[in-house]
Parts: sequence; structure tokens; C-alpha cells
Amino acid sequence: MSHLIETMAYTGQTPWHNLGNQLPAKQPIDAWARAAGMDWSIHETPVRYMASPSDNGSNHSSVSDFYGEPMEFPDQKVLYRSDTKAPLSVVSSRYQVVQPKEVLEFYRDLTEVSGYELETAGVLKAGRKFWALARTGKSSALKGTDVVNGYLLLATSCDGTLATTSTPTTVRVVCNNTLSIALSGASSAIRVPHSTSFNAQAVKKQLGIAVTQWDGFMYRMKTLSERKVKSHESMNYFLKVLCQTDGHADAAAGLVNERALKKVQAMYEGQGRGAELAAAKGTAWGLLCAVTEFVDHERRARSQEYRLDSAWFGQGAALKQRALEHALQLVS
Repeated sequence: MSHLIETMAYTGQTPWHNLGNQLPAKQPIDAWARAAGMDWSIHETPVRYMASPSDNGSNHSSVSDFYGEPMEFPDQKVLYRSDTKAPLSVVSSRYQVVQPKEVLEFYRDLTEVSGYELETAGVLKAGRKFWALARTGKSSALKGTDVVNGYLLLATSCDGTLATTSTPTTVRVVCNNTLSIALSGASSAIRVPHSTSFNAQAVKKQLGIAVTQWDGFMYRMKTLSERKVKSHESMNYFLKVLCQTDGHADAAAGLVNERALKKVQAMYEGQGRGAELAAAKGTAWGLLCAVTEFVDHERRARSQEYRLDSAWFGQGAALKQRALEHALQLVS
């Protein structure tokens, strides 16, 4: 996984199984760009093709004679890295690119004025996706010992797989699990499609509302930590979340995810990090934490890079949101 080590930076504790370049705290944006492998830009060029002329029996003395002159396809363009010249994607000519440095620059005034602190940043999939994660300074402790900190994640892609997305996020300190803040069944994430220009200040203005939802979200998490769960409720919960069944233990779909079911149940019952804390032991909060830890650290994945991508942006992220929704149903 050397390619991931070269394209990720962090401060504080080493995340994701010792991957990444460690930085001292409170480093300038330029230092983050170098350490996180984000000190390059995305260039674009028209899509060109070589049309072969009809064979008239003549001898072709050169490549241009054989293929004809290069021609352009105006509806699409190729994106490539400025440093390696490696191709990244072919996108619509209307596609609005967000540069790696822009993702870091988004946090400049937040870190210099508003007390935010960058903690991780990096590149996934050879440059097709990149992100930065900063701590907001918000923090809560459930039942005095289970600490949850507030973060802001900004991520984007250059291959159409992810809109530029700013997501208020929580991180449970004891196990480094991440969970997007969501209230009333809706995520607080702000998404800017690549069909429009990314306006960092406009996004921050919208986020001002979203970040204030921290207190309401943590109040919900507190109610989860106070909701005691019976053994049959825990099994029904995991069946609903992992197998999307109606909670019946004999559901055929349960067989498909038997390993996952056994793992999360064991984590909930004491094997998970922080499972023995008062807020989590035998509670709805413990159910939710078992699933988020499973997704972030235990779920099968081709590599740590793929696991991170899934946990934040893919099937893993959807699984965590489903876990949150079903947990909140227990206290509704």
C-alpha cells in the first residue's frame, strides 16, 4: 500500500493501520499539500481521435497518411495530472473541475480564524478522489467517558463518481469510528454537482446552519446511550441493518451476511472497542457503534484504500446511515 502512504497526511494519532505521512500540528496549507500528495493540479485537453481513411489501394508512407489528421470530439475532454501526466478520466466538456489544492484552501480561514484544525487529507484512486478532514472543536461525552468529537469532511472527485461534498461528521474517540451528522432522516451534507462551479464561501454559509445541528444530533446520541436493549432487539436490529429484512431471524437474507451478523453481535457484546463503556454496554448507542466500527475497521475490503472509500462515500457510508436510522427508531 505504498501508493496510499505517499498520498495521505495526518496529525495526532496514526489512522487507518499506520498509513500516511505524519505532520506536526497546525501546519500551513502548503505543507499539507506536499505531505498529502495534493500539490499537483488537474489539467484538461480535448478528446482527439485518428480517423482511418478509406483504403484506395495507395501506399501509406506515414502514420498520418494511414490514419488521417487528428480530429476533436468537442462534447468531452480528458482530465490528467499535471505532475505525472497520467490520465484521470474522460468527462463532459461542461464538467467543472475542483482542484486538490482547492479542497485544502477551503479550510484556510476556518483554521486561521474559526479554530478548526486539519487532521487528515489525501488522495484516493490515483488522484480521482481527494479529501480533507478537520476537527471543528465541538466535543461531547456520553455518560462522562465516551467522547465524540465534531469534524468537517470535504471531498470531491474528478471522474463523476462524487459531487464536491461537505459533510459534518462525528468521530468516536475510543475507536476512531466516523458517522455523518443527520437529523430528521436527512444528512447535513452539502453537495455541489460538477455541472456547477464550486463556491467555497457559499458552501461555508450553508454549513453555518448545518454545524449548529451538533447539539441536536448529540442530544439524539445521548438518548441512544440511555435506551437499554434486550437480546432479541439487538438481533432484530442487526438483521434489519445488515440484511435489510423486517427483523425476523429466519429470514433467508440473513444467511448471506452470516459472518457480518456474527461479527457485529460479538463486537456489541464486548469485543468492540469501547463496548464495555457505560454509554454503549447493552444500549442502542452500543448497537450503532458496533455497526460503525465494523464498517470502518472490520468489513471485508480489497485494501484499506477501498475500505476508506466505501466507509465515507460508498456502500459503507449507506450502511452506517441505515444503522443510525434504525437506532433512532428504537427511541422514537
